[in-house]
Amino acid sequence: MNVYIMVDMEGISGVMTRDQVIKGNPAYQEGRKYMTEDINVCVRACKEAGVEKVYVRDCHSDGANVIYHELCPEADGYIVGYTGQNRFPFLEECDAVILLGYHAMAGTLGGTLEHSMSSASIQNYHINGKVAGETAIDAGIVGDYGKPVIMVSGDDKLCAEAKELMPWVVTAEVKKGITWCGALLLPQEKAHEVIREKTIEAVKNAANAKPVVYEKPITLRVELVERGMLPNAYAKPYMNVIDGHTYEVTANTMEETFFRS
Repeated sequence: MNVYIMVDMEGISGVMTRDQVIKGNPAYQEGRKYMTEDINVCVRACKEAGVEKVYVRDCHSDGANVIYHELCPEADGYIVGYTGQNRFPFLEECDAVILLGYHAMAGTLGGTLEHSMSSASIQNYHINGKVAGETAIDAGIVGDYGKPVIMVSGDDKLCAEAKELMPWVVTAEVKKGITWCGALLLPQEKAHEVIREKTIEAVKNAANAKPVVYEKPITLRVELVERGMLPNAYAKPYMNVIDGHTYEVTANTMEETFFRS
């Protein structure tokens, strides 16, 4: 069995403020370190559970956040930097996916650093009429390739969101969200043990997980934060404008729909 670990930053253990996840802020270096450490715990747990090959992708912001020289050697590869219109490079070599360090969707009450792709521009996403966040989008992308999400890690709000979408998924709750910029954090050692235990559990129970496959064609509604930010109609003639800050795109896969947006 091979596992793909997709890693965001806002749901990493120890992360609870914007300063930790945005380059240029002093606390960003702390966020990078915590992210790298959570990755190492998850990779080693995969190997402990008998996973043959582990790929890790840094998907936060520009995809270049991990501290390279501190990454553990047990992984079979680290995907870092810009990957173009391929959100999951090398996914075809893996059997299951872990979403590590994810966060709740935009508007989630008490979700630590909640947002959906961009807090600056995106108010809400809807997939086929149902409100959705990054977990739902990424689960749908890998689901179209027949790959199930077997585990997520993040705060309690993210874990609940993931469970609603995927009742079989194993959740590693490393903090409880209080506000968008505050959380009840587990001590780091305990958080890492949660990630380790839940990763092993997820790998052992991977046969129970199912790919998330949305009814086709998929319509993604994008609600922007402000009016006047709609994409140029000449660049996206396929979009359906709903109102001054909302539009929809439709395609035959989650990946295509997402990138068309």
